[in-house]
Formats: sequence, C-alpha cells, structure tokens
Amino acid sequence: MHQIDVQTGKKTELVNITDKVREAVKNNGRDGSAALVYVPHTTAAVTINENIDPDLVDDLERAFGRVVGEDWDWRHDDADGPNAPSHARSTLVGPQILVPLDGGELALGTYQGIFFCEFDGPRSRKVYVTTLD
Repeated sequence: MHQIDVQTGKKTELVNITDKVREAVKNNGRDGSAALVYVPHTTAAVTINENIDPDLVDDLERAFGRVVGEDWDWRHDDADGPNAPSHARSTLVGPQILVPLDGGELALGTYQGIFFCEFDGPRSRKVYVTTLD
C-alpha cells in the first residue's frame, strides 16, 4: 500500500491527485488489475471528474455548499465545532474509487482526473492507494 499526503487550504476543496496516484501504481499493476484509491477520513472523499477546466473545480466546490447547506438545523458537533455538513458531503461522494489498469497505467478517460475532496479543512490528510489483482 502507498500513502499520499494531502495538505488542504480551504474548508471545501478539490485537490487533483491524479499524478500522485499514477506514481503510486507505476510498475505495480498489470492488465486485469485495478487501483483502489481510499480516503480514511469521515469528512473527506475521493472522486473522478474532469481535470481540464479549473472553473469546474470551483463550480463543484460551490455546488457542495448548495447541495448540503451549512445553515441547516444540524445536531452533530465535535471538538472542532459543528461539522455535520462535512460528514454528509463526504457520504454523498464516498471514500473510495476503483480504476482499472491497462498495462500498469490508470485507464482514465481523456478528460478524467482523480480528486481528493476536502469538506472540513484546512487539514493534513492521507489517501491510500493499492493495486488489486
């Protein structure tokens, strides 16, 4: 298993980790295998989306705030303050993705990238990457 460290700078932020995941699986996969990308946090997630237009990343960050509002009547509170919206957002996106490998390379579409989704930042985070046969 390979660990990728991610430092986020905003409450909600999508960080493109595609190149780091590529490096993590380099020479570890073969045809018929896949890369599992997993986030071990309850207020963060990982997704695949377009990695060409930086405006889309901004749009997605803002969309999460509209889909799950900070101002709702949340009851969950912890030592860092009320962060129930962060838990809800990470649940909607999910903690893992599975990407097929083709000749040891990520079989992503032309415009696809892998994004770490921060919903309770800024924080230091981890992403685990492993290959599956």
